[in-house]
Amino acid sequence: MPSIILASASPSRKRLLDAAGISARVIVSNVDEEAAIYESMTPKEMVIALAIVKAHTVRELVTEPSIIIACDSTFEFEGKSLGKPLNPEIATQRAKMLSGNSGVLHTGHCIIDTNRDIEISDIASTKVTFGKMSESEIADYVASGEPLHVAGGFTLDGLSSAFIDSIEGDYTNVIGLSIPLLRAMTTQLGYSWPDLKNNLIGATS
Repeated sequence: MPSIILASASPSRKRLLDAAGISARVIVSNVDEEAAIYESMTPKEMVIALAIVKAHTVRELVTEPSIIIACDSTFEFEGKSLGKPLNPEIATQRAKMLSGNSGVLHTGHCIIDTNRDIEISDIASTKVTFGKMSESEIADYVASGEPLHVAGGFTLDGLSSAFIDSIEGDYTNVIGLSIPLLRAMTTQLGYSWPDLKNNLIGATS
C-alpha cells in the first residue's frame, strides 16, 4: 500500500488529517507562492495551480509508492486574492477591510497516486462572514503574530475565530484542507475512506 504524504508545512492541515484518522508524513514543497506567474490568475485558478505545482515538486522528492496531498488557500474579497499578509501593516489593513464583511476562502487540492501514476485536482470554496472588529481588537490580534502567515490574515482554528460570525460551506476547508473533498477525491482514485484511514498509513512526521 502507498504511504500518505502531506505536501504542506501547515500545522493546521496536519491536525485536520490527524483528527480524521489519516496518518501522513510531511514533506514541505517550498514552492514560491509569490512568484509573478500567479499574479494574473483568478483566485480559483491560482490555488489550483499552486496545489498542482506543490504536489509535483514533492513527487520529485519521493521514491516509495505514495499518495501525495497538496493544497493551497487564498481568500477572495471583492474579486481580489488576499494571501498571507506577511507583515503587521498589511495584516492590520486586511483586518479593517474584512471587518463586518464577507468573502470566500478557496482551497485548491491536488492528489497524486505515484503507484498508479494518477493525478486529480479540485477546489473547495466556503463563504466567511466577519463581525465588526474594534481597532483595539485588530491591534491585539495583529500583535499576536497569528495572521501574518495564513491566507487572508485569519484562521478559523485560532485566535481570529472570535471574529468570524458565520461560514457557509465546509469548515475544514477554511482551516486549509477540505476533509469531505479529500474523501471524495480518494474515492475517485479507487480507495475507500476506511482503507485510507486504516490501511494506508504513512510514517509519522
